[in-house]
Amino acid sequence: MAEPLKTFFTPALVRRLAADLARAHPAFPATRFVRDACAGLDALELLDRGRQIARALGTHLPPSYPDAIDVLLRSLGPEHASDELVGAGMAPFFYLPHTVFVAEHGLDHFDRSMRAQYELTKRFSAEASIRPYITKDPERTLAQLRAWAGDPDPHVRRLVSEGTRLRLPWAPRVAWLDAHPTRILALLDLLKDDPASLVRRSVANNLNDLGKVHPGLLTDTCRRWLWRAPPERRALVEHALRSAVKRGSPEALGLLGYGTSAAVAIEAARFVPARAAIGGRVSIEFTLPSRSRTAQDLLVDLAVHFVKADGRTASKVFKLTRVTLPPRGRVALRKSISLAVHTTRTPRPGRHPVDVVVNGAATRLGAFHVVPAR
Repeated sequence: MAEPLKTFFTPALVRRLAADLARAHPAFPATRFVRDACAGLDALELLDRGRQIARALGTHLPPSYPDAIDVLLRSLGPEHASDELVGAGMAPFFYLPHTVFVAEHGLDHFDRSMRAQYELTKRFSAEASIRPYITKDPERTLAQLRAWAGDPDPHVRRLVSEGTRLRLPWAPRVAWLDAHPTRILALLDLLKDDPASLVRRSVANNLNDLGKVHPGLLTDTCRRWLWRAPPERRALVEHALRSAVKRGSPEALGLLGYGTSAAVAIEAARFVPARAAIGGRVSIEFTLPSRSRTAQDLLVDLAVHFVKADGRTASKVFKLTRVTLPPRGRVALRKSISLAVHTTRTPRPGRHPVDVVVNGAATRLGAFHVVPAR
C-alpha cells in the first residue's frame, strides 16, 4: 500500500529546509526551528503539517516580513524542470510551508508578496496563497494576474487560471470570485489558446468549476469559444464541459454534438461477478443495438449508485465511450469498476444499481451486490 501523502513532511525534510534557510541566512536558528516544526508532526495530516512548519517559519525567521521573505527567496532551489509536472511527484510540496507563510504574513506587503508568489509558483504552485490577496484587494490582485497571463513561464500563466478557480481543491472559497465570474472569464479568455497544455488544462478546470455555480455562463462561454476553434481549444472545451455532461445538461451535450435522443435498446446486460467483494472488481457488460435507420452519434456513460455509510446511494458517473452507431448496427461495451478502498470512496456492502447514460438519458441496466472482503 502506498504511503499516505502526509508522510512527505518528515523530520528529515524539515532539517533539509532548515539547512537551506541557514545557507541563505547564517543567523537562522536551525535547531530551534526543527524542534518547533517537528513537535507532534506525526499526528497531523498533510496540510496541517505544512501549516505547522509555516508557523515555525514565522517564529524563527527575522521578525520583519520584508527581511523574512528575502531569506525565503534566497533559500529557494531550482524551478520546475519542464512545462509539465509529470514525474515531479510530491517533490514540489516542499514549498507548501513557504506559500502558507506568504498567505498568512504578507497581506500588508503586496509588492513583496507578489514577487514571492511569482517565484514560488515556478517551483510549487501559489494557487492557494494568492486567494487571500484576491479577498483583500481584488482589483490590484487581478491586475497582477492579468499581467502574469502574458508571462513567458507556463507555471506563472497557470497560476492565473488555477488561483481563480471557484472550487479550487484544498482551498477556501473566495466570495468575491463567486460574485464576479465575468472577471474570471476575462482572464481565461487570455489563456484559452495558450501553447502549454498545462495551462489549457487549468483553464478547462476553472471553467468546469464555474459551470457548477454559473451553468449558463459555462455554456455561453463554450459556445463562443467553439466558433472556428482549433483542435486544442475544442479539446479544452470538451474537458471543461465534463461535469455538465455527467449531469446530463442538454446544452452541454448539444454543444458536443450529442443533443439528440438516442434510438437504442439495451441487451445482454450482465455483471461479472454478480456478487463482488470489497477490494475486488466487477465487470459490467451490455450491448446497444440501434433502432434507427440513420447513423447516430452516441455518448455513453455508466452511473453506478454506490452505497453510502448511512445506507443511501449516491451515483458516480464513469465515462465509457463515444461511438457512431451505423443504421441498425450494434456495439458491445464493457467497463471494469474497482471496489478498492480509496481516500475519496469507500465501497460498502449492499445492492448497487447501475444506469446506462446515452446522450444524457439514463436507463436502468441492473445491479450488482457488494459483499464484505473475506
